[in-house]
Amino acid sequence: MTEGNESAGATFVLLGFSEFPHLQAPLFLVFLAIYTITVVGNLGMIVVIRLNPKLQTPMYFFLGHLSFLDFCYSSVVTPKLLEILVVKDRTISFKGCMTQFFFACTFVIVEMFILAAMAYDRSVAVCNPLLYTAAMSPKLWALLVAGTYRWGGLCSLTVTCSLLELSY
Repeated sequence: MTEGNESAGATFVLLGFSEFPHLQAPLFLVFLAIYTITVVGNLGMIVVIRLNPKLQTPMYFFLGHLSFLDFCYSSVVTPKLLEILVVKDRTISFKGCMTQFFFACTFVIVEMFILAAMAYDRSVAVCNPLLYTAAMSPKLWALLVAGTYRWGGLCSLTVTCSLLELSY
């Protein structure tokens, strides 16, 4: 018996909504509307945070990155969902599936780390309000965000590489 992944040329068939063909057009419109609202809301929040000088605080800095991650995660998963609701060919290649998994996993893990950084920020603000501006410098904001992206990518890469060792 050989070890390692033997599914390099495999494709996966996505059958989620194939049992209800009459609902595919309404589902497409609903998911497209939700996706559009998500994209416009997150990009709008990022633009408002960047343009308004009063929002240049750690809380809004982290919130802007959280919106960016939500936009990215939505943009990784939703287009393939919309595609399978429209076309008859509901397949995804093995490489496409692993790529989509890697990016979805990355954005979810980074989002969790950003939430932890936001919790730390609020903890410093509540526990040390007089030292808050000294403790939470813009350099620390950047280090926290850079660390979350690095650790999220590393964790996701580890999980994805572990998945690549399996046979499908």
